[in-house]
Amino acid sequence: MSRRLPPLNPLRAFEATARHGSLTKAAGELNVTHGAISHQIRALEATLKVKLLERAGSRLKLTPQGAELLPAVTGAFESIASATARMTRPTSSGKLTVSCVPALLSLWLVPRVGGFTSQYPGISLRLNASNDPRDIHAPDVDVCVLYGDGSWTDCWLKKWSTLELFPVVSPTLINNRPIRSVRDLADHVLLHADDGREWHTWLAAADALDLRPVQQHHMSGASLTTEAAVHGHGLALGDSVTASSMLARGQLVTPFNLSVPAVDAFYVVCRNEVKSAPIAQVFIDWLFAQREELPARTEQAVTGQISIRKRRGQKATATG
Repeated sequence: MSRRLPPLNPLRAFEATARHGSLTKAAGELNVTHGAISHQIRALEATLKVKLLERAGSRLKLTPQGAELLPAVTGAFESIASATARMTRPTSSGKLTVSCVPALLSLWLVPRVGGFTSQYPGISLRLNASNDPRDIHAPDVDVCVLYGDGSWTDCWLKKWSTLELFPVVSPTLINNRPIRSVRDLADHVLLHADDGREWHTWLAAADALDLRPVQQHHMSGASLTTEAAVHGHGLALGDSVTASSMLARGQLVTPFNLSVPAVDAFYVVCRNEVKSAPIAQVFIDWLFAQREELPARTEQAVTGQISIRKRRGQKATATG
């Protein structure tokens, strides 16, 4: 059986006026004139053959009939708004494969997976540790987070974050073997995530290229050197993104106040056709929203007690 409903615009005028207690405020919200709101309410009252609002001093108040109608109208508009939002927002279910720089994946992304799942419980993630640009065009990879210069072609990309590099060490190690100046690094093990260029750049900025550490270990990525530093096996070069949580928890400390900017940066990258897929857009939007929570300035994290004046023109290279 069909039911006759009042016109939509008069109902909108009534709901806004009742909520504000003012024709003027309702008109402002709906972007119409004061007279138009008044006319719509009179039309609704004529349709229903009841008085819905009455003047009480400088405000309008609901009549008993208006008070009975308002909750139903408000609920209906809220339901319409919710349904519209569900229809227009990106699809939030399905499977998504993400390839990510190993250090960023293990030290930054994985700790935040729970938050993503809570927000998008219908999305199943497959996370791969990789910094291989070939993943961009791999058919089984949807979104990449890569470290590099952003020169990849035939794809969509956007810079996610730049980096600052600085030495990190476990508090236990530095308490047992104090570091009072950059020269004391000669008594420690340096942990390399590359062929030595990162530490070379930092030592050059610290005017200590002639330093000869007691030992040096080379590992396949920053996730391993950072983990080794946490366990007290030497000093690693941390960065302003992946090391931030361990610095905040006190697992690592920064003995020096000197950092050097990395030449490259983190980029979010995907194939052009994938970018338009709603599920990929959901993840990309979430990544950039999480980026906003990163420290605004590296100096807030690099608070070492030992002050070093950086030589000009120093930049660092970094690997995952």
